[in-house]
Amino acid sequence: MDLPLNNELRFGWATFMDSLEAVRSTTALADDLGLDSLWVGDHIAFSLPMMDPLLQLAQAAVCSERLMLGTGVYLLPLRHPVTVAKQVASLDRLSGGRVVFGVGIGGEFPNEYAACGIPIKERGARLSEGIEVLRKLWRGHSVSHQGKFYPFKDVLMLPEPVQPGGPPIWCGGRSTAALQRAGRLADGYVSYVVTPDMYRAALETIAQAAAQKKRVIDNFATAHLLFFRIDQDFDSAWKCATTQLSERYASDFSGPAKKYCLLGRPEDIAAQITQFRAAGVRHFILDPVSPPQERREQITRFAQQVKPLLA
Repeated sequence: MDLPLNNELRFGWATFMDSLEAVRSTTALADDLGLDSLWVGDHIAFSLPMMDPLLQLAQAAVCSERLMLGTGVYLLPLRHPVTVAKQVASLDRLSGGRVVFGVGIGGEFPNEYAACGIPIKERGARLSEGIEVLRKLWRGHSVSHQGKFYPFKDVLMLPEPVQPGGPPIWCGGRSTAALQRAGRLADGYVSYVVTPDMYRAALETIAQAAAQKKRVIDNFATAHLLFFRIDQDFDSAWKCATTQLSERYASDFSGPAKKYCLLGRPEDIAAQITQFRAAGVRHFILDPVSPPQERREQITRFAQQVKPLLA
C-alpha cells in the first residue's frame, strides 16, 4: 500500500508565545512571511518555561484568520481524553476549523508522568485509546466507549467541531509501535530528529499498518518538525544549535544536532529539505534553534532566502 500524499508543500513555524504581545507579533510575522501554519509544543514540566498549547493557539486564532494551528505534539496520555475532546472541539470552532491535533507520548521527562499520576509504561496504550475516544466524541451524537482506561456510556458532547469528524489527528513518534499506531489510527504523521532515510522507512511502516487494518485513506498528511540554523557555514550553525538544544533537553545534543539539524547556508538547507521532500515530507514545521532574540530573524531568513530556492 502506498500512502496517498498531497503534493502541496507547506511551511509552519514551531514557536512559543508567553504573552499577548508575543501572540500578536508572532502571528503577524507568520502571516507577513506567507507561512501556512503555527505550531506549539507541550509539556507539563520541562527544562524550559512552556505555556499550555491549547491556550496559546486559542489566542493565535483571534490574531490570525488564515494560519493553520497545530500542536506538535500534545501529550494526550497525561490528560483524560474526554476533557481534551471538549477543549479541542471548542478551539476548532473558535478558529473556524483550522486545528491540526498532533499527539504523542513524550517520555523525555518521566517525572511529568509521575506528577500526573500516570504510569509511564501505559502511555502508548492510553494514547491509542485516547484517540478512539476523541473521534467518538467529535461525532456530534451520543456515544459510549468500553475501554481499559476511559470507559463511559451515553455521552453527548456538543457543539461538535467545525471540521467533520473533528480536527485531523497527526501522530508523532519514531518507534515501531508509534508508527504502527499512526497507520492504524491517524490522519497524518509528524516526526522530529530523523533523517530522510528514516522518514522514508517510517512511511513504509505506517503504510503496512494501514493496509493490515484495511483502512481507506484519501489523503495522509506527512510532516516533519525541522530544527534549523542559517549561518555563514556548517560549523558556526552547529555550535549554535548544539548550545540551544542541549539547554532545551538538558543533555549533550552535539551528536544529534550534527545528524538531524539542517545547518549552514540557505542553499545547504534548501538541498537538505529537497531530500526530505523526496522521502515524503509535505509539511515542514520550522524550529529555529537559535537564541531567543534571533529566532524571528531566522524564520524571516528562511522565508526570504531558503523558501524561494524550493520553488
